[in-house]
Amino acid sequence: MNTTQRTDQQTSADRRRRELLEAADRVVLRDGPHASMNAIAAEAGITKPILYRHFGDKGGLYAALAVRHTDALLASLRAALDAPAERRQRVESTLDTYLAAIEARPQVYRFLMHPAEGAGTPGDQAEQGFDVGRHSAPLLRRMGEELAQVIEERLDVGPGTQQLARVWGHGIVGMMHAAGDWWLGERPCPREELVRTLADLLWGRLAEAGDKAGGPGF
Repeated sequence: MNTTQRTDQQTSADRRRRELLEAADRVVLRDGPHASMNAIAAEAGITKPILYRHFGDKGGLYAALAVRHTDALLASLRAALDAPAERRQRVESTLDTYLAAIEARPQVYRFLMHPAEGAGTPGDQAEQGFDVGRHSAPLLRRMGEELAQVIEERLDVGPGTQQLARVWGHGIVGMMHAAGDWWLGERPCPREELVRTLADLLWGRLAEAGDKAGGPGF
């Protein structure tokens, strides 16, 4: 097999994988954590064994969807952080971007963060026992590391900057996740009120920190 043939085959495989993920997205938008491999295979017009051939099992499909949605969310969060505005406004915009994302696609959020809710889906007994922690925790860790990198690149927080940036990054992501999860379930206040309150909680130390010399600013 020559290089051109291998490239064509890889392109075809990548395109097919995107098509299957788009079909999975449609089912997840409809069914949330109850989205099953049977339903996704049917939506894609293939048999379940073919779906397994591409992703291995529901955990493999979940991981692929998680990367897809986390990439998009991180791009949006970085855009909010890069916006030409005062620091307080960018902090609020970043919080709002996260909350707006989970509010706009709550079924996708529940599939990614609460997949165990759908463990009893009829016709997919093999999917029961899906481990929420094993699959969702890495998403939060990835977001925490990404935010830690942004903080380290942009803020001067004195000695131990790298460690402190990681503490802040993971702490802020944990706060956003926990508060957003509670808010999405109970809707105790408007989104803008939650954003403002969370920003108030963060603002004291963030307001004091100077921009890192030569960095893009925070």
